[in-house]
Parts: sequence; C-alpha cells; structure tokens
Amino acid sequence: MDLSGLQTQLSGLKHYPIEQWHPPFCGSLPMHIDRDGQWLYQQSAINRIELVRLFAAILSCQQGRYFLTTPAEKVEITVADAPFMLVACQWLQQPNGPAQLQVTSSVGESYLISAELPVQLQTDPLTGDNLPYLQLPRGLHAKFARSLYYELVEVALSRPQSDESSLCLASGDYSFSLGTISEE
Repeated sequence: MDLSGLQTQLSGLKHYPIEQWHPPFCGSLPMHIDRDGQWLYQQSAINRIELVRLFAAILSCQQGRYFLTTPAEKVEITVADAPFMLVACQWLQQPNGPAQLQVTSSVGESYLISAELPVQLQTDPLTGDNLPYLQLPRGLHAKFARSLYYELVEVALSRPQSDESSLCLASGDYSFSLGTISEE
C-alpha cells in the first residue's frame, strides 16, 4: 500500500464510498488496532493522527474481518477488540424534544447515539464483562473509554430487574443500557 498514492487518490473526499469500490484482495497488512484503540504498523505506533484518520475512513468489518479498502486494493488488518474508542461526550439540547447524546471518538469523529447508531452490550474479549459498544456504519463498533463510561454511569438511571439493576440512559427518544449492577 503506497501511502502517498493513497492520500492523493482520496484527497478531497470526506466520506469515502468504499461500498462502491470493488478492488482485488491484496492480502494482509501488518497493521493492528490494540484494545485501547491505538493503531500500530509492524508493532510500532502510528502517531500521525491524519494518517490514522485516513485509515479509519476506509475501514470496514465484514463477517468479523477488518479491511482497509481503496479504489485500487483491499487489505486485511487485525483488531484486538473495537477499532475505535469513544473518549468524550456532550448533551445536545433539542428545541422540541429531549437532549441527544453526542459522543466523540479518539480519531475525532462525532456520533449521535440513536436507534440508527445504537449502543449494545457485548462481551469484552479479555475480561468477559458485558460492556457497552456503539454500533457504527460499515459493520464497525466503538468501545466507551473507561473515563467516559464512568462519566455516563454517574448520570444513568437505575432500573430494577429481579436481582440486578440496569443502568439506563436516553439519547433523544432512544433508550439504552450501560450494563447492570448487582443488588447485593
């Protein structure tokens, strides 16, 4: 993958139409996204945020496999958990309705939590805990950073369910759970 050629091919586009591109599969690339959302190439951190943003914009997940797709080639990379970390949030007041929760990823993308971009509890592959992940387009998902998770837990409402309580929030008309706590 020629990085300067890639940047030239994709310059000027904000949202890349990777669904419309059908390049040949060119194998695996020694690129990995670790559990903390850090992008690595040959086990070295990619510290140029512009480059990480470019890769993030052409990333997709298909049947559990992660691919970077350009008009000329498609390569596979590995991801330890979720490719993105959600690191910040803000409540956006709506003129005629309840506030919506906007979250921002470590690569600077912002998302409004909604039925179209829902939060689902998934099992953390390392700890086995049920944690919230934001479901994103292209089969991708984002994990809540620990600090953001605890910030949201502080404002969540506890809804009792048998021997545990669900920690619930609403973003606009969409309600979701951050997880459960034991009533012991």
